[in-house]
Amino acid sequence: MTIKDWPATERPRERLLEQGAQGLSDAELLAIFLRTGVSGKSAVDLARESLGRFGNLRELLAADRDQFCAVPGLGLAKFAQLQAALEMGRRHLNEQLVRAIPLQNPEQTQRFLRARLRDYPYEVFAVIFLDTRHRVLAFEELFRGTIDGANVYPREIVRRALTHNAAAVILSHNHPSGVAEPSQADRRITERLRDALALVDIRVLDHVIVGDPNCYSLAEHGLI
Repeated sequence: MTIKDWPATERPRERLLEQGAQGLSDAELLAIFLRTGVSGKSAVDLARESLGRFGNLRELLAADRDQFCAVPGLGLAKFAQLQAALEMGRRHLNEQLVRAIPLQNPEQTQRFLRARLRDYPYEVFAVIFLDTRHRVLAFEELFRGTIDGANVYPREIVRRALTHNAAAVILSHNHPSGVAEPSQADRRITERLRDALALVDIRVLDHVIVGDPNCYSLAEHGLI
């Protein structure tokens, strides 16, 4: 039996339109994205099998091309569609952050940074540039490293801050290990960047370390 043969109240797409996306399971949401199944399996069956293979929705969404396409019924076309959908989500989050005028909600900032940085398998160092009223001017991922470190260059951050005419910045990087506690190296680079940016009258408001699932704010812990 295909999904078209199901009662309308049980079809994922109809349920989404009637009840909203929040009421659907991960498998049902994924089935709507997949649209079709394979021989002998509905889209929901394929979605459940795929989630079982990866363990959960987050791991499936973070899978690389080879891992994703190794699942029968997925493939390059669906991988491309998925990457486009994920990028639209990231840009939507970015626009939401830019519209936060002025930026006054640490939880919103951490939620944005967690969505952008948490799933990288290597360290990424990023900066949110702010004006004098703490309105967002730009968000940039500036440095990438190995699984346990990234080379951060204060001169480049100062240059980008001046390019954006920023009055303040929020620094951030992820810990691929998932542990958000700052290392001594994290504290040292924060101090170096704070001192370098202070020379051009730019304040470091915070340095947010993104773990999984939590973030660590150096400002909230009195370390800036």
